[in-house]
Amino acid sequence: MCCFGCAGRSLVSEEHAKGPLPGAAEELDPLQALPIDVQLNIMSFLSAQDVCRLGSTSCYWRAAVQDPLLWRYFLLRDLPFWTSVDWKSLPDVEIFNKAFSEVSDNALHNYMAVYKKSCPQGRRSLKSSRPRYGAVTSFLQSLVTQAEPRFAMFGPGLEELDNSLVQKMMTCPEILLVTGLPQRQIHGIGSGISFQFNNNQKFNILTLYSTTSVERRRARAEQAVAVNRMFYLENSTVGNQQAVHYNVIPQVKKVCEVVDGFIYVANAEAHKKHDRQEDLARILAMTDPSLGPPNRPLLVLSCVSHVGVKRIPCVYMAHQLQLNLLHQPWMMQDTVAATLAGLPSGIEWLLEEADCKNAQ
Repeated sequence: MCCFGCAGRSLVSEEHAKGPLPGAAEELDPLQALPIDVQLNIMSFLSAQDVCRLGSTSCYWRAAVQDPLLWRYFLLRDLPFWTSVDWKSLPDVEIFNKAFSEVSDNALHNYMAVYKKSCPQGRRSLKSSRPRYGAVTSFLQSLVTQAEPRFAMFGPGLEELDNSLVQKMMTCPEILLVTGLPQRQIHGIGSGISFQFNNNQKFNILTLYSTTSVERRRARAEQAVAVNRMFYLENSTVGNQQAVHYNVIPQVKKVCEVVDGFIYVANAEAHKKHDRQEDLARILAMTDPSLGPPNRPLLVLSCVSHVGVKRIPCVYMAHQLQLNLLHQPWMMQDTVAATLAGLPSGIEWLLEEADCKNAQ
């Protein structure tokens, strides 16, 4: 329950506080006659969509539903349940860190606008009307051979989860159809797999592990950490301080130079410890602009093993990973390894972004 109390009365717009606007009917409906803090308390039990519908009924309610305290409550209430977020819609971290009382009346966030911009439903409504991948529409197009988009997939979610995301992808044709045998062995830690999306668009995923399968099994049995074969540490000096960052081995560097985008599988299970600085360092190493064309898209799969596992909400994950520091388009999508839930939405976004880059 949300208690607005006196704060709601002081923050509501002047039109709302004064009651009906000039020209409005003199007789108020029962809800409109209630004290403002009671109105806000009632609205706090509604969905954001229902509140917007209420705002379309009259001038009075149009002003009433824009109360910033109400929308801040909606934002903090609903965002843990959002299943995706991207580089254009990630809410500012101040929304989480600042108490409402710390924000002056002259510097209030437009929480209603932030909510509409950030929620998945709002992003879908603002999506470009550009047609998605479809059938070949002309004879000339049919003469052009399109290379399959290629994406490098890596991250702890490939190795640490109880269910294998890659194995499920290869054995679940109703989600992704495998169109060829694994190929292009990469230094014993990766291979290429061709898929088909929506029975139409073919693409290739170069799956990269930080260890070999034998090392992963041994590390699990011994509950130890295997040596990472994809990256190596490189010391450098920034100002007067020593900075440590990752670089990729030559074989992986060649992969980074030819792919059209990246898929990072993050471990989002709440009961495990995570080193998000390590995650970010590896993402930055793989997406280094010196290794290929700039602005290649990054899909982050916020992955858990199965449906019953408690996950870290994807908006919180995006801030933990500091994805706002990246310079390329990115999207984070909640995914379940056992069912591949969420994966089609992420793949669809990635293919569309890669298509945009190739068309430029």
